[in-house]
Amino acid sequence: MTGLSGDDIRARVQDDWDRIVALLTDKVACASVSAKGITGEHMQRSAQFVAEEFTGLGLDAHVVQSRNPDGTPGAYEVVGSRIVSPDAPTVLLYAHHDVQPVPDPGQWDTDPFVAVEKDGRLYGRGSADDGGGIAIHSGTLKALGDDLGVNVKIFFEGEEEMGSPSFIPFIEDHREEFKADVIIVADSGNWSADVPSLTTSLRGNTTLDVTVRVLGHPVHSGQFGGPILDANTLSAMLISSLYNESGELDVPGVIAQEPIGGLQRDLDEETLRGDAATVEGLRFAGTGSLASRLWTKPSLTVIGIDAHPVDGSFNVLADATRFRLSLRTAPSQRPQEAQQALTTYLMHHAPFGAEVTVEALDNGMGWAMDPDAESVNIAEKAMQEAFGTETINKGEGGSIPFIPELQRIFPHAQVLVTGPEDPKSNAHSPNESISLSGLRNNIITEALLLDRLTH
Repeated sequence: MTGLSGDDIRARVQDDWDRIVALLTDKVACASVSAKGITGEHMQRSAQFVAEEFTGLGLDAHVVQSRNPDGTPGAYEVVGSRIVSPDAPTVLLYAHHDVQPVPDPGQWDTDPFVAVEKDGRLYGRGSADDGGGIAIHSGTLKALGDDLGVNVKIFFEGEEEMGSPSFIPFIEDHREEFKADVIIVADSGNWSADVPSLTTSLRGNTTLDVTVRVLGHPVHSGQFGGPILDANTLSAMLISSLYNESGELDVPGVIAQEPIGGLQRDLDEETLRGDAATVEGLRFAGTGSLASRLWTKPSLTVIGIDAHPVDGSFNVLADATRFRLSLRTAPSQRPQEAQQALTTYLMHHAPFGAEVTVEALDNGMGWAMDPDAESVNIAEKAMQEAFGTETINKGEGGSIPFIPELQRIFPHAQVLVTGPEDPKSNAHSPNESISLSGLRNNIITEALLLDRLTH
């Protein structure tokens, strides 16, 4: 039995295009910032909006509030299904409806929560991450319509940007709503807007709060400065000691890996510089391929620091400094091991005898795709047909910790990580956007994939 042709699906997506763009525009306007409270009315409205969209596509979709591990109310999740046959394979479609905050709207060229189309891209917070994922799933189901040959389940999460604390309790409470043969996680991206990719690996993540203390209270820098170094300076020394002369993280017990599944193509340095907007003359840190440095070797970032602001500063020695470290771990390393290794190093390398305390925070495991899974082969062929070019699979330096948890709970499910982003998407940053041509091809890809899973 043959399925739909690529031309058929492409024509259906084109006929539905205005609705798809309107859906994404309305989703941006939801301003579903989970950092403002996962139980807030704005998050409930966002979940209800998404549920209603998929109900209109013939699914039994509804909003369910999760519970946190301590039993308190959690995020508003969207679940639903459309069962076409008990004998058909079942596919779980994942995305998340919450978005990152906008700390400084002044850094945006447009209103972050008003979608604006410009030069073939749609700008707005959540347009790519992960309103784009929701749009892909919506466009796919609309394109297949009555020709849908697989059972579909949906799960659109309301707290992914907050670390998914209630994810596991929610799965445990709703196992049947997650059980599937194939799980498609549309929360990653492509090599470029024109070149498709499956995500082959994700780094894990662990977070630490570190406090460096040198004094019982602040003192006058003119009276005590010299023999006593301030806490800010000693914190900088401690952080810099974590790296070798190449700028590579050098902490015993924190491992590095090479790209999983082989390296089809390394990243282009000039393109990477342009996408990241590096200042002129900045040298890249580390050694080896750029792909390994971005995807499978560990990276450490100071994501927050408590220090007196420059405005209003005065001549005192800071008595204590607190900073937060985010460590992206190699895909196969257990983040708890990396967290302990980093803690041990920090505690034993306090500069000039400063007092260092470490508070261990969240951990998330990395993940690697099974390149031999049948769905991988089908997905790659669907991508090539939709985009009209060969796939270039790639890793991701970010983390999606619930994927290995899904794999653990449903070990027989094949997991595919796809997504709407490309290097110009600026997810988590000002001027986030999605390529509209890329979105169209992503929808065609997923529709072909679901159709070919039954033939």
